[in-house]
Amino acid sequence: MTAPFDILTRIAERGPALRLAEQKVAQVILADLGGAAAASINELARQAGVSEASVTRFAKAIGCRDVRDLKLRLAQATAVGQRFLQAPASDDAQDTLAGRIHADAVASLDASLKLLDAERIEQAARLLLGARMIYAFGMGGGSTFMADEARYRLARLGRPVASYQDALLQKMVAATLDRDDVVLAFSATGEVPEMLASCDVALEYGARLVAVTALGSPLAGRAHVLLPLRTLETDFIFKPSASRYAMMLVMDVLATQLALLQQEPNKERLRRLKYVLDAHRGPRGDGRQPLGD
Repeated sequence: MTAPFDILTRIAERGPALRLAEQKVAQVILADLGGAAAASINELARQAGVSEASVTRFAKAIGCRDVRDLKLRLAQATAVGQRFLQAPASDDAQDTLAGRIHADAVASLDASLKLLDAERIEQAARLLLGARMIYAFGMGGGSTFMADEARYRLARLGRPVASYQDALLQKMVAATLDRDDVVLAFSATGEVPEMLASCDVALEYGARLVAVTALGSPLAGRAHVLLPLRTLETDFIFKPSASRYAMMLVMDVLATQLALLQQEPNKERLRRLKYVLDAHRGPRGDGRQPLGD
């Protein structure tokens, strides 16, 4: 019996390991499966901003014979799985404002979950574990607070960590780094010029770069370890970006993997945290309050 060829799973699993130009093709395909299946190789290349040869290399990198085979498999994936790929149909709950925002958050989480690769998560966690110092960079929107969130998560595990959102401070700090340091960079688009400039300085002096960002983006192309995001923004312009939830999912998985790499010492650190917090605010209920609010 022939093993199934699930092209969406292959793109998700192999995407971070592709060349930057091929990642751009992946982004175009994931954004519109049906459109990609119907497009010519020239049109795919134009939308991705790459050469036709890059489209061909992408097809072969995910196991297709050629671009024609790629388009056939995309058409099959669209026909079989369209109802699973579309946003949920409207119902009374989702017609409410809260329901609509909730549905967008869930869709963003589901899309990014498919891109999470256990091997790359562990690679990133081991870089953080071995770092002399971790610098979390974020700039604008959700990336700004995610840099601070990374600091909160990692500090609880005894990691030396700082967060920076100011462009000039990022660049100044980057100039002090070396090969024992790690930059953990958050960017939904991976295209913020100031962020890229700061990461370039850090890379020049040997620091390692873990990037939580979009496949095929300039930041993705600079990363030693890429933890990809897929942002699913809608035309409802009045609500905050759902990409924040995707970034938090990646950060929580990364922090948990880091904790599991040194379970005994981290168990003791978390016990101490709980002890100090209970002494500060007094024990409540079954003792399952968060380790810090």
